[in-house]
Amino acid sequence: MLRYIFQRLLQAVVTILIVTLIIFVIVRLVGDPTHLMLPPEATETDRELLREQLGLADPIIVQYGRFLLDLIQGDLGISYRFSRPALDVVLERVPATLLLTTTSLGLGLLVGVPLGVASAVRPDSTVDLLAKVIALFGQAAPPFFFGLVLVLFFAVDLGWLPTSGYGGVQYLILPSVALGWYSAAGLMRLTRSNMLDVLGSEYVKLARIKGLPERVVIYKHALKNAALPVLTFASLQFGILMGGAVSIESVFAWPGMGKLILDSISNLDYTVVQAAVTLAAAMFTGINLAVDILYAYIDPRIRYA
Repeated sequence: MLRYIFQRLLQAVVTILIVTLIIFVIVRLVGDPTHLMLPPEATETDRELLREQLGLADPIIVQYGRFLLDLIQGDLGISYRFSRPALDVVLERVPATLLLTTTSLGLGLLVGVPLGVASAVRPDSTVDLLAKVIALFGQAAPPFFFGLVLVLFFAVDLGWLPTSGYGGVQYLILPSVALGWYSAAGLMRLTRSNMLDVLGSEYVKLARIKGLPERVVIYKHALKNAALPVLTFASLQFGILMGGAVSIESVFAWPGMGKLILDSISNLDYTVVQAAVTLAAAMFTGINLAVDILYAYIDPRIRYA
């Protein structure tokens, strides 16, 4: 078991390193931050001097090596825009993103799983048709499109909810619904598919032959065995929703990591972008690692494979 955990931990570290390398190279292709940091009348000599002070004049492999050494020490650099440690700037935005992501995922579970169960229990019924329509629209259109539609209808036309901002529960409803719809659609389809397979299995037929109540057969026997793939998908959805939160946070002016990344890209603030993406990759990889280890404890076949 310890060998399996070590292998998965090593894979997680390699994944994070690959992500840091990709984002490190990409942000440097966007532009030169010295053009925004210096006034328009600054000369090229002034820019070269600033590049040397920031370490941007060195070859990119040297810059990346220095970045990794600082990363090991927990130092992700100083923000060019805020003149503060980039990690501190990012950590200030993490609670808002986690609130939006966890609420959206919770909404997806509360809607997607029961709807998937009902759809599998009554195939080709009105409930099944409704679930398929929700799944189709939920996965066919991007979250920001639903966000704009929800703002137009519930905020602009009806005036029930605020169009944007961060504060009480009323500010959380529209962005979490817009982001959670995609998650609910995927969870519904996966739950329905697994439930249909389980409901046709021999042990479910045996449970019905024994005269167990249908509610017990569905929720205690069928759903319990169909839940493992759903839990895995839900853990993956956490990372997907964090990525989708970039557009939703921009639509609703939500002060999270996604909006910070977009603003930092516009301002060519390399260090903040690197810190935000590195932290997001570590969180996503850590969740997947925890789920894999939990699976290994539940199913011995995984750790012996």
